[in-house]
Amino acid sequence: MTEASILSIVDALGLPPEARVDARVPKKLLVEQGAPTTADKRAIQDGIDELQWLAACKPTTIGVPSFVDETREYLEIAVVACAFRPDPRGKPAKAARLIELIHRAIPYPVLLVTADEQGIALSVAHKRHAEREAGKVVIERVVSASGFNSEQLNSIERDFLQSLALAKQSRRDLCTLYEGWLARIEALNAARLNGAFAASDDGAAIERRREALEAHSRLTREITGLRAKANREKQLNRRVDLNLEIQRLEAEMAAHNKNL
Repeated sequence: MTEASILSIVDALGLPPEARVDARVPKKLLVEQGAPTTADKRAIQDGIDELQWLAACKPTTIGVPSFVDETREYLEIAVVACAFRPDPRGKPAKAARLIELIHRAIPYPVLLVTADEQGIALSVAHKRHAEREAGKVVIERVVSASGFNSEQLNSIERDFLQSLALAKQSRRDLCTLYEGWLARIEALNAARLNGAFAASDDGAAIERRREALEAHSRLTREITGLRAKANREKQLNRRVDLNLEIQRLEAEMAAHNKNL
């Protein structure tokens, strides 16, 4: 993936020129701030090719107020891009872990655009104050969507990118803005399952879709495990029981999918 591919995704945000930073971030920062283990430090050194701080979304650059309460402090949203590379042993970069480490290392909420041999991925992760460490923040769940090829976007992906524009988001505060981007990534993941992209700022609809996505992910794992177990099972009656359980889970998934 080229730098142009990453920037084409970032351009969809429609940020004002005042927000652009375009500065290189040294890997040393990630190693010091976001790598709790030796394996993580090695993953950063081997798996990250280049890290760029592309934009700073804050009240003075995009005109959206900051947000502070007892749980969160959103003074700025950092837009960051990172190119991954296969490690020296020929293995692919551990993208999911590297994405988590980058979100962990940067104290601001991050809209992260990453690129590897599989394509482009976008991710976000809300942050909150650590309960037992003053001045520290911890990430909540990472929400991501991957598999973009900016030169071969399908209609769902084009609709998603158009929905990211700053002009189409709530400007109440930075936390609400960030939540809007998160909800659109979830809407993309739902659209890839049901075939239709539908951005929404309705809190109840977003929560229903979020629960449906979580259920789909959980049930997919369970069904995959049961199918593997059924394929290994030699007793016919036990195989029948496993297939019935698979059918029950598939019906449960279909019910959840109505809320995607």
